[in-house]
Parts: sequence; structure tokens; C-alpha cells
Amino acid sequence: MPAGPSWKQEIERPRLKSLEQLFGVPKPVIGMVHLWPLPGAPGYTGYGMQTILDHALRDAEALIQGGVNSLIVENMWDHPYYVGAEVKPEAMTAQAVAAAEVVKNSPVPVGVNVIHNGGVVCLSIAVAAGARFLRVCILTGARLWDTGELDHGCAADLIRKRKELCAEDIHIFADVDKKHSVAFPGIDLGTHLEWCEFYGADALIVSGKMTGSAPDIEDVRQAKRLATRPIFLGSGTTAETIATYLQSADGVIVGTSLKVDGVMENPVDVNRVRRFVDAVRSVREASAART
Repeated sequence: MPAGPSWKQEIERPRLKSLEQLFGVPKPVIGMVHLWPLPGAPGYTGYGMQTILDHALRDAEALIQGGVNSLIVENMWDHPYYVGAEVKPEAMTAQAVAAAEVVKNSPVPVGVNVIHNGGVVCLSIAVAAGARFLRVCILTGARLWDTGELDHGCAADLIRKRKELCAEDIHIFADVDKKHSVAFPGIDLGTHLEWCEFYGADALIVSGKMTGSAPDIEDVRQAKRLATRPIFLGSGTTAETIATYLQSADGVIVGTSLKVDGVMENPVDVNRVRRFVDAVRSVREASAART
């Protein structure tokens, strides 16, 4: 088939060709590095950047020792969250410093997420830190956040800014039916999937209702049927449930179940990471044996 006009080729050129291109394995495991409250957040008590870095690097090391294929550095404890461009400069710069330290010390690809829906803020952090991908909470469509804001997609600004910054090697993983929010009336899962793919998502993320909540398995199956891009699980999976979910999904982002006692504010437990990664490896091996 013809490749299409040159402008179309230019639009498609940055898109990820396969998950193995970035992560080196099928069905990759992406572990969450949940940063302590950053300067300006209600939980921040003046402990300084070194404490934030120490905890981030400790969790990153435990995740890597446990066998994850990638990391995401996230401002998990900056709640109540700001939306989009309202993220404050003191938080953005602190997250960039933390992400840069994780990138420098990690042998695996590192991504960035800014809650709620950092968009261009998230891209700016990724460029400064040398991260390889973003988790974008609302790339397209419109949703009502749990903090009360009616928010909308950031694709137009984000894709243009990525081009402007010569940062098209930074890939975009887009949430659909994003946790901590409800969709604007009329936007169903299939519609949101189609919109995100049309506007440049490299992969799509299906999550549960809140952090640590598992997605509905039927939503995951529907997403896999309808999507042309890889589907990631975005919350709530455990070593006991991941095999079932990976029958439909192409990868997993995991945080809470890898913490001590499965409590999300606790540090990462390397033994929990190993059990989770072992369960995923079993799925990979079974899949390889069938092909």
C-alpha cells in the first residue's frame, strides 16, 4: 500500500511501532514511583528535596530489583490536585528534579505523569528529565474531576509543544475512562478510544474508579476489541489477578499492590514486586508457547 502524502507520514512518524521497541519485552510491567508531597502540597512539611529524592530512588531501586521493565515518576501525594496548566511552578520544578534523578539512576525507560492532567506541564518535565514517555490523563474529550473541575483534552497544545521542543521521541500513553473522574455525557469508552488514537496516542490505559481500584474486566476486553493501539491496565492489579487481565491487555502500570502490605502510602516491597513480575513472566511464557 502507498505510504500516503508526506504530511501524513510526518504525523505518523513519532508513533511507537511496538511495545518491544520501547520496553524490550511483550506485556511490559511499568512500576510507579509515587513521590512524597512536593513543595507547596498540603502534606509537605519542609523536609526538602533530598528527602523526596531519597524515597524516590529507594522505591525505584526496589522496583528494578524486582524486575519491572519501566518506571513512571508521579506526583501522587500532591493532593488535592491542580488541573492542567494550574500546576504550580514549585511543584513542576521539583518533579523535574526528582524525575531526572530517577532517569539518571535507572537502566529501564522512565515516564512521567502529572495529576490531574498535566499535559504540557508533564511534557516539560519529561524534556527536562530525559524521560521517554508521558501518561496523559485526558488527551481528548472532557471529564469532571473528583476535585470539581470540568476538564478537557490537551491534544492540540501537547502535540504542537512536543513538535516545537523537538521532543517527538517522547511517547504518549493516554488514559481512557480515567480514574478519579467521570465522563462528560455522551462520551463512552469506544468513542474515547477512537478519539485518543486519532490524536496521536501511542498506547491507551484502562483503569478502575480510583487509585488502587481494578478496572472492569469487560471494559478491558472491549478496549482490546476496539483499539488499534496497545492497551495497558492502569490501576488495581495484583499478582493474583494479573494473569486474567493480561489475557486481554498488552501491558500493566502498577503501584499500590507492590507496596508494603499493599498500602499505597507505604514504600515499595521488593518481594511483592518479584511475585507480580513472576506472574507476568508466566503469562509471557505461556503466550510464547502458543505461537
